[in-house]
Amino acid sequence: MEIVTRMSHQMIYLGRLDDALGLLGVAESKAKVPAVTALVSSQTGRVYAALGDQRQADEHLGQADEQLADGLGEVPEWVAYFDAGEHAGARAVSARDLLGLGRPGGLASRYFRAALKLRAPGFDRVRVMDQVGLAAALFDGGEPEQGIEAALWALVNAARVDSTRVASQLNTLLDAARPYPTAAVNKVRARVKNLVAARPRTITA
Repeated sequence: MEIVTRMSHQMIYLGRLDDALGLLGVAESKAKVPAVTALVSSQTGRVYAALGDQRQADEHLGQADEQLADGLGEVPEWVAYFDAGEHAGARAVSARDLLGLGRPGGLASRYFRAALKLRAPGFDRVRVMDQVGLAAALFDGGEPEQGIEAALWALVNAARVDSTRVASQLNTLLDAARPYPTAAVNKVRARVKNLVAARPRTITA
């Protein structure tokens, strides 16, 4: 089960969403404890959001909400990382993916803030990704001033983390900030580009 869920995470990161759904379907059929069931529901909702299927995304993310509210009981060590903070992060990314389908722009930033508040200590890379995601979500939601503030905060911490996943998130921030060609935003984008240039990932224009 651990191998299947980890493989599904990798497929999501690689953009192989149909493969991720297949693996998550296997995990769902074999899940025997609430923590694993909630994890699978959360990640399945995230994948459906990436595919633009709002109904399925809402259904599975809502199931994870209910499962977390009911309590996860005894949690296997390998899935101990999944908690309300991790699920809030999945909801935040899902909300951003569904933004083009008419979802309110403030939903993603709300969930990113929740994730940052709920994350357990010790998940530094994931927290940086949440911070960068929050900044991008604020730009996407039409709040460039707050986006600048969040981006500057995120960049301080991102500079301390050498991660291709963080670099990928920074590219998302570049895209989100592009519609606001003010001097202040351009300075932020320049800092982002300089930071990503030192990472093993190609930046966007």
